[in-house]
Amino acid sequence: MTNLYRHFVICLLTGLVTILPVGGTIILIVFAERSLSPLVPAKFYFPGLGLLSVILLLYLLGATLTSVLGRWLWYWLDAALSRVPGVGAVYQTLKQILGFDDGAGSLFQGVVLVPDQGTGAAEIGLVTARERQGDTEQLIVFVPNSPNPAQGRLLHLPESCVIATEWSVDKALKRLFSLGKA
Repeated sequence: MTNLYRHFVICLLTGLVTILPVGGTIILIVFAERSLSPLVPAKFYFPGLGLLSVILLLYLLGATLTSVLGRWLWYWLDAALSRVPGVGAVYQTLKQILGFDDGAGSLFQGVVLVPDQGTGAAEIGLVTARERQGDTEQLIVFVPNSPNPAQGRLLHLPESCVIATEWSVDKALKRLFSLGKA
């Protein structure tokens, strides 16, 4: 029963992480299109107004969040959502999965580059845990696939075998989702 439960949870999280960016964008555009069409007079409405509205709203949200007042409001909203029973747990889990949570409870503790012995290239790795084995510090590193970071492989490596980076986890995940163009 444990293997069946584990399989279910892994598949559920994989599906969620895969569909979240695409599905969320589609739902947002359809919602904007349906919400705007009755509000806009017919002579001004055109197909695609919802898409343009979403782009404009996302730009305005980004401009707001880069201001001091916007960052303060986001901090307040984040704290409030985290405290709501039921919703807070889902919200925190999504933040961890998407790499936006930091601190002791975060899913990923940092970003490293894992050298490929055959080609000399390096792959992005997300550190999930640190362990002490004798004299050496061992890292548990998840090396995600791109563009679906929900799948990948888990490596147990000495810290000396990886290259440390200053990247934030969300920056690394953006790189993976965008195929390196972030």
